[in-house]
Amino acid sequence: MKNKKFNTKAIREGYQTTNEQEHSEAIFMTSSFKFDSAEQAAARFSKEAPGNIYARFTNPTVDAFEKKLAALEGAESCVATASGMAAIFAVIMALVKSGDHIVASRNMFGTSIVLLNTVVSKFNVGITYVDLGDLSQWENAIESDTKLFLLETPSNPLGEVVNIKALSKISKANNILLAVDNAILSPALQTPIKLGADIIIHSATKYIDGQGRCLAGAVLGNEEIIEQITTFTRATGPSLSAFNAWIVLKGLDTLSLRMKAHSENAMKIATWLEGQTKINKVHYLGLESHAHHQLAKTQQSGFGGIVSFEVNGGQAAAFKLINATKIFSITANLGDTKSTITHPATTTHGRLSDEDKISANITDGLIRLSIGLEDADDLINDINKGLSV
Repeated sequence: MKNKKFNTKAIREGYQTTNEQEHSEAIFMTSSFKFDSAEQAAARFSKEAPGNIYARFTNPTVDAFEKKLAALEGAESCVATASGMAAIFAVIMALVKSGDHIVASRNMFGTSIVLLNTVVSKFNVGITYVDLGDLSQWENAIESDTKLFLLETPSNPLGEVVNIKALSKISKANNILLAVDNAILSPALQTPIKLGADIIIHSATKYIDGQGRCLAGAVLGNEEIIEQITTFTRATGPSLSAFNAWIVLKGLDTLSLRMKAHSENAMKIATWLEGQTKINKVHYLGLESHAHHQLAKTQQSGFGGIVSFEVNGGQAAAFKLINATKIFSITANLGDTKSTITHPATTTHGRLSDEDKISANITDGLIRLSIGLEDADDLINDINKGLSV
């Protein structure tokens, strides 16, 4: 399938039909797998022979998801995990040791920063935060023991980006691994490995599932990197269940179509929001007013479904608007076919210190929208109800 286009790979890659000749991918709901002999069992455990062993680390349904996602991202290999946060933690624990140093974007998802500050730091790992788009800060933050650059681009919820190619040159010149969280755009709109990233991280819970049904995560990279991460996940057990793997596997079938529709709806809504007098600022990469619009155009094929905006009146005004909506679901998840609305300062970024919120530009008046697949005019009318309160 190397020469096939994205949608063909998304539907046809990764799965081998069993002897039952099923047309839809099967779910292998089993905790373990039988061996023909003691010799075969020994050979599989020693990796002298391929084959399934135990569902904590091998399962045909999970394997199909890993292969298909790797094909779409242009990666050599993939390991699936139980959630996006499990994927991030696995990358850090597998590739960084006590005494090492990480440079991370301060513009990441709030829980990623909490993970670094409250868990990873316990292992004597140094962490320096930098502004995502400022390449000079990344370069100046490098220490002799820096092993990992960790970031998400575009960032959640402000849609900030970094020049991945330029940052890759800096990381490679200093023998540092570059890990990019690609959950906001998915491989349908951005493929960071082709831009020089070493590692891709996914919360497949988001757009890859696309319907808010389950938790799932994934890490992608070359075979050497993924083997190290697989060693960690095999021993510690943040496994993706076969059922959840089947859900996200089927989600990949329609990923490209959905991401296009999310982007179109988000662009229409963001454009309308810019014209509203009660709104101070709109953050959407598709708008020419966004500081990173031109850069985004060079490394993305679309702008995604996340729109955020700042209302006059701070938290009180934000809460009034959120509570007045009837179509939007008030929930912190994103990437769903259903549009969602949330207040980042008290939810997704609520555990950050006031100082960290200020550094990440998470204001009290900021509202995040994950634009779904409803009619855009209905969503605009719903937001307008909140602005009229």
